[in-house]
Amino acid sequence: MQLDTAAPPASAASIYYAHSTERQDRSDWQRLPDHLHAVGDIAAACAAVFNAAPLARTAGLLHDLGKYTLSFQARLNGDPHRVDHSTWGARIAHERLGPMGELLAYGIAGHHAGLANGQGEGERTPLNERLVAELPDLQAAWESDIALPERLAPPKDFRLYSQDRQQAKDRQPFQLAFLTRMLFSCLVDADFLDTERFYNAVGNRPDHRNASVPAPSLSMMREQLDRHLGGFSSDSDVNRLRADILRHVRSQADHAPGLFSLTVPTGGGKTLASLAFALDHAIHHGLRRVIFVIPFTSIVEQNAAVFRRALGPLGDAAVLEHHSAFVEQPPPRDDPEKYQSVQKLRLAMENWDAPIVVTTAVQFFESLFAAKPSLCRKLHNIAGSVVILDEAQTMPLKLLRPCVASIDELARNYRASVVLCTATQPALEAPAFEGGLTGVRELAPEPSQLFKQLERVRIRHAGTLSDEALATEMRSREQVLCIVNNRRHARAVYQAMADLPGARHLTTLMCAKHRSEVLTEVRQMLLDRKPCRLVSTSLIEAGVDISLPAVLRAEAGLDSIAQAAGRCNRNAEWPVDSSEVLVFATENEDWAPPPELKQYAQAAREVLRQFNGDPLSPEAIRRYFGLLYWQKGRQQLDVPNLMGLLKDSRQDSLPMETLATKFRMIDSMQMPVIVPYDDTARKALEELRYAEGSVGIARRLQPYLVQLPRQGFGALRSAGAVQPVAPEKWGEQFMELMHIDLYDSRLGLHWDNPSFVHSERLTW
Repeated sequence: MQLDTAAPPASAASIYYAHSTERQDRSDWQRLPDHLHAVGDIAAACAAVFNAAPLARTAGLLHDLGKYTLSFQARLNGDPHRVDHSTWGARIAHERLGPMGELLAYGIAGHHAGLANGQGEGERTPLNERLVAELPDLQAAWESDIALPERLAPPKDFRLYSQDRQQAKDRQPFQLAFLTRMLFSCLVDADFLDTERFYNAVGNRPDHRNASVPAPSLSMMREQLDRHLGGFSSDSDVNRLRADILRHVRSQADHAPGLFSLTVPTGGGKTLASLAFALDHAIHHGLRRVIFVIPFTSIVEQNAAVFRRALGPLGDAAVLEHHSAFVEQPPPRDDPEKYQSVQKLRLAMENWDAPIVVTTAVQFFESLFAAKPSLCRKLHNIAGSVVILDEAQTMPLKLLRPCVASIDELARNYRASVVLCTATQPALEAPAFEGGLTGVRELAPEPSQLFKQLERVRIRHAGTLSDEALATEMRSREQVLCIVNNRRHARAVYQAMADLPGARHLTTLMCAKHRSEVLTEVRQMLLDRKPCRLVSTSLIEAGVDISLPAVLRAEAGLDSIAQAAGRCNRNAEWPVDSSEVLVFATENEDWAPPPELKQYAQAAREVLRQFNGDPLSPEAIRRYFGLLYWQKGRQQLDVPNLMGLLKDSRQDSLPMETLATKFRMIDSMQMPVIVPYDDTARKALEELRYAEGSVGIARRLQPYLVQLPRQGFGALRSAGAVQPVAPEKWGEQFMELMHIDLYDSRLGLHWDNPSFVHSERLTW
């Protein structure tokens, strides 16, 4: 198809528009050149931190080029026929702008429907077919409105993976796919921001995204943190050691950005030490924000609360929790570009624009391999940030190689400093780990010595315990924590001793707000020396500040056992010899762990035998992970073979959609349900029914979500117990629990009890 150089109709007066309103005289419509240049400017600012501003600006200028067609202008005037307005810009980039233009074409073509594969099968039409598709004639006016660069160069100082020529060649497709996704992030965020601003101005609406209080600077937050840390007591050996660790870690902040490890035993003060380092390091090097990546949804709110307390009056404006994505409404199959106008305001999409972001490993890593605009939008804000990978050992083994590659790439080419923060470092450095990290700098002072100084428990294997024996063990102790491997087992143990004083239960079937209240109650019982018998899944292990004299732990990996031990005698309140962590096997097949967890437990048993006297030392942990990686083998550390797919790809055949489809940290799809747990949740839900923008309200609803497997969600949905909030406006993004009596104050949401779901309580 040739470019149409004929003049547009006189009635159009050679004016082309990007977005329309209800005014027929078009006096407040957004002109297309204004939108393209605004998006180009915003995208360039987003990409400047990784030296790619010219690339992102060009993507912004070209993304809506197809709106320079009479067909699209007719659509703005009410013509119902679908018009592809994304492909023209991709075609121009691909044909005129060389290799970098080929990369831009992926994002330009997919800025509504998502990134497609360069070639090959996928739900989306592959890019190579889009580029030769029949398109409406492009009006020549675009040439005078847009000045394209003569050539596009890669980002300045872009570093290949290795100086070894073959290694660099093998990893280059991964690096190009990563860059493509980062540029896509800049483009879609810029497009959404400019569209938001236009429609908010037209409707005289406030910016629903930003809080009423502006975000504080990193320097202001550090001053407040210093005040908070200055109030800590040094009245015990443990507290004095924590203070020494904090001072040493902060003294490393002037190191050049890159890769770091923070290897400190549980209870050594890693959380606040990592925050202090991150702020010091970011201020020293001009980095923009701090992103905490937490392994479990269950403790995101807890860590966010710790940071808010530490930051005092600045906390609410500084800290953004983002742990559960609301259900995105996919574009209709017959019109994947449906979201070209005011619909963009109706997506609960995060762009991580806060100074401190607390999110989950699932959100973080799945976004780094995503293809949807809603998931990719935030990625550019990771660049130029300090990323704290809390409990780094919890990265899933089946995706460990692509996860490690993404960590390396963030530090290598996107000005990110990544801190692997854990008591059980997962031994990811090369050459021990193939394709591993290099140049990782330890922030803690002499980790091996720290582990000896902070030894507070004795660990032993108690053999196999029946359910009755486990209940007896719980009844025999007044203060005890029992951690098991699945929610059904936790519920059974709790119900077996629910009549005892201090019996409490924690599960991910409780919303985060509820779990926080339970933990507050438990801490008070412990402080008052009252009976406390707590049963939990592994959600309690990563970073939950709680201390009991005894912990029972169902067999798991050595890293999980170490985390469980961190909840025992955490502050040295009891003698070491009487502070026990009892590891046990279960004889009930109903509670059997999944096959992968069995492999972890098997490796842990072997290391516990070899290091009987000191099973949590760094040497024992290294042995454990080495054994685990060896047992798994290279293929099992990248089960979907993502690195292999990329290694065999060319620049024009990057499998962008396939990567997103195959990178799944959680195999079963989780569906978020909003629980109207308290007045705050109910008020936010009511606001949601009338608001025009959703992001600010969605942020407030995060602590009230329960993630359900699709089967349980489907049962509640079909029974009418879960229904969408204002579906005429939001579709099914926000699903509310309509019958609060399905939510138990001790057990959480009853989704997995068929007799309950189909009982008379649901036949209203």
